[in-house]
Amino acid sequence: MVSGTLYTYPDNFRAFKALIAAQYSGASVKVAPDFIFNETNKTEAFLKKFPNGKVPAFETSDGKYISESNAIAYYVANAQLRGKTDLDQAQVLQWISFADSEILPASCAWIFPILGILQFNKQSNERAKEDIKKVLDILNKHLLSRTYLVGERITLADIVVACTLLNLYQHVLDANFRKPYQNTNRWFNTVLNQPQVKAVIKDFKICEKQAEFDPKKFAEVQAQLGVASAKKAEKKEKPAKEKTPKKDEKKEKEAPEELDLADEALATEPKSKDPFDLLPKGTFNMDDFKRCYSNEDESKSIPYFFEKFDPENYSIWLGEYKYNEELTKTFMSCNLIGGMFQRLDKMRKCAFASCCLFGTDNDSSISGIWVWRGQELAFPLSPDWQIDYESYEWTKLNPADENTKKLVTQYFSWTGTDKKGRKFNQGKIFK
Repeated sequence: MVSGTLYTYPDNFRAFKALIAAQYSGASVKVAPDFIFNETNKTEAFLKKFPNGKVPAFETSDGKYISESNAIAYYVANAQLRGKTDLDQAQVLQWISFADSEILPASCAWIFPILGILQFNKQSNERAKEDIKKVLDILNKHLLSRTYLVGERITLADIVVACTLLNLYQHVLDANFRKPYQNTNRWFNTVLNQPQVKAVIKDFKICEKQAEFDPKKFAEVQAQLGVASAKKAEKKEKPAKEKTPKKDEKKEKEAPEELDLADEALATEPKSKDPFDLLPKGTFNMDDFKRCYSNEDESKSIPYFFEKFDPENYSIWLGEYKYNEELTKTFMSCNLIGGMFQRLDKMRKCAFASCCLFGTDNDSSISGIWVWRGQELAFPLSPDWQIDYESYEWTKLNPADENTKKLVTQYFSWTGTDKKGRKFNQGKIFK
């Protein structure tokens, strides 16, 4: 089994690639506990092992050394992640290259000024936004009929591309910007909510409001890094007719250090909070009901629900999928439901749902009954919850209405038909 030590600082998105791959493969990867960025990696001992002095860097348990995040991730991965066929392996490499050559440069151009790492340039900013739109559109079209980038299971392609998109989704891809790219958003959240990924990337918060360049923050960061004063001094010492470096040369020279500085800045971002905590708790004990539903027959758990339900502080909603005509194989339709549940993991504390698939292959529908704390549609309360809900038509139901009771009973017991008479096929519970 692969084992070794990974040198990195906390929340380094490039290091995430290897750590996630290790979660899938079972490789024993230990993060060096005493690593201090810009100190440890400048020591003679470190540079002897890794001459470029960059992180992440990996030292195997038998004394071999690997640099570059993609190479490390590949080494600690398993056959599934690397691609089981020659074609799969080539496509995995294709998407890894895509992440580095198409996503990362545009991401840095957009994000670094926001973090105070680079000065803002309107032309560069607008070009970066357009480049990101193209990237998201390419992914969106590719993922129209696919759950993952290569094959039917997660590979290094998904891990590397998702990790490269993290800064964008965290800082600038707000609801309006990401709205046209629903397939990309679905895929990103599916990857992000895998147990192996969540074990590495904890409490990730998707952008609620697009961050913008702040001149004051830029000045503060530059002062802390000592970059501003150093550049001014350098400028004064230059002869008047000295040739200015080409933009591409300057970018290539500065980029590696700026990437490291940006990752450190990202590590200080605040953690997301549960919006349900701001709402009255009421008398309905969601955990008790979930236990009852899990352990008892529907003949007991459904009456329990109606007996204990608190209509003043909780609400019942019917969610109906808008694009049933696009559904094909029933197993793929069920994957849509399961994917949505995975991406709403943080919502489980105060919510419950029973979603059903009605019909057969190429003639089916998705709908479900949802219950959560509060009287408003819950999904807009948190940017973490805003990915899939727009694909559904939401109707708030009256708890006192007999038709509501019939619907709740039908969906909680997985029986009956949909509005077009299609019979119940299978269901999933969100709890």
